[in-house]
Amino acid sequence: MITLFKAINYIVYAVSFLGMFVILWGLLMVVKDFLFGLFADDPQSKRRMRQKLGGYLVLGLEFFIAADIIRTITRPDWNDIGMLAAIIALRTVLSYFLGLELKEQA
Repeated sequence: MITLFKAINYIVYAVSFLGMFVILWGLLMVVKDFLFGLFADDPQSKRRMRQKLGGYLVLGLEFFIAADIIRTITRPDWNDIGMLAAIIALRTVLSYFLGLELKEQA
């Protein structure tokens, strides 16, 4: 019989896997675009590649933040809450600046 703790852990792994999959998929798409445009000297294509990769990175980071929040629900001691706060702060700052750069490039 599956316990609630195990079910939540499976959900955390699934959400983390989705975040990893989103980032890897975005990386593959940008590498594909890079290889097809390797000999093209188009500055707009480089900007679009950066925007595409940045968008995938921001989305992947959001999945990781969600997984960390769900994980902390299962073991809410002060050490884990402090680590979660630090991780969320770091990932939020990364997401914020990636978002700014994406807006700036648009």
